[in-house]
Amino acid sequence: MGRRRFLGQSAAGLLILPSGTLFGGGSSARRLNLALIGVGGRGTEHFDAFAGENIAALCDIDENHLAAAGERFPGAKHYTDWRHCLDHPGVEAVVCSTTDHTHAPIAIQAMQRGLHVFCEKPLAITVEEARETRRVYLENRHKIATQVCTQLHANHNFRRVAELVREGAIGELHSADAWGTRQIPSDGLLPPKGDPPPHLHFDLWLASAPPHPYNPGYFDAPVPGTNCLNWNMFWDFGAGQVGDMGSHTMDLAWNALDAEPPVEATAKGDPFHPEVTPVKLATSFAIPANDWRPAIDLRWHQGGAMPEPPVETAFYGIGHGVMFSGSDGWLVANFGAHAIIPKGTPFGNRVPRTGVRGGFNFYQEWLNACKGDLQTSCNFDYGSKMIETMLLGLVAFRAGGKVSYDAASGTTGDADTDALLTKTYREGWSLHG
Repeated sequence: MGRRRFLGQSAAGLLILPSGTLFGGGSSARRLNLALIGVGGRGTEHFDAFAGENIAALCDIDENHLAAAGERFPGAKHYTDWRHCLDHPGVEAVVCSTTDHTHAPIAIQAMQRGLHVFCEKPLAITVEEARETRRVYLENRHKIATQVCTQLHANHNFRRVAELVREGAIGELHSADAWGTRQIPSDGLLPPKGDPPPHLHFDLWLASAPPHPYNPGYFDAPVPGTNCLNWNMFWDFGAGQVGDMGSHTMDLAWNALDAEPPVEATAKGDPFHPEVTPVKLATSFAIPANDWRPAIDLRWHQGGAMPEPPVETAFYGIGHGVMFSGSDGWLVANFGAHAIIPKGTPFGNRVPRTGVRGGFNFYQEWLNACKGDLQTSCNFDYGSKMIETMLLGLVAFRAGGKVSYDAASGTTGDADTDALLTKTYREGWSLHG
């Protein structure tokens, strides 16, 4: 949305109250018939948010996960194949918490059935998946509500950062940088290691990915205390840090920019590995102008790559973060706080930060939308454009460093590069139902 519309909606106070009632109208009283697809790991973290609805179906490739979830939701039907779960009688909405390479097929095929969808990030792992998810959503937006689970978006600091940037707090915007510090290196796909246990349907876990031998290491968490599994960094199963913390941190920048996909992407980083996404990577996107800002460069940095700080301690205390650069200064932010650094600042190395507390209920926003006006803050139009842009950085990386892009047609003008915008789906699996 443009600056005037953004400020108008901010003034109108489109917030979610703690009760779950949409400010200005709407109700959460009616219970939705939900299917939870992916009920282990990350999926368990959504249970409390949706426990007040009617959980009609549970789906997971691990029958132990199904059994545990079944104790929490004893009336639900169990499935191991999500393709069958989508056809469960009476289901109105789907919560997708599966491996990254299955997000887009599940979301698209659910929307084709007229189902509301709440989907974990990343929404897609190829440019084609992102574009197709957006297309199907836009065809059905008059009847379904969608939400990408970039739940940090609900922090009020996201809104405040966007307001400051759009209101000219740092002057005319010149560029924006986002970065993530997580590093998950790997030497390559894991070797065969026995047969999968009886409770684990490994072939269904592979789904559309090429055949691979079973190895329990795919299900380990390389980052202690997180649900980030070892499949995340492989091209066949995910998009590495672009799809992981990149989806969260770039959201903080993207939310302020009112952006469309870029006309050009460049990338540099680790040497290319045919099986593993890069750890260290720096990508840059040429973002077209809109009605309140000029064309800008938007950049993503990961795995040790970082932008140059405007003052020595500008990034102190910030892990994953963003920096907006303008004619009059800089705005640096993480998910819960921000600092404005004027050019020629008298603060030198001591930059004050302002925390913004509070936020709205991200889950309840989607539930209310399913039962009301279908409007959410991270719908599949917004989310698909952001991940399409990020994934173009990986295409540029694989293509040798630079690609031009026609966002209208979704092509680069080069047949070999265009082949990197999509993927081959294993026999029996498809992007569309």
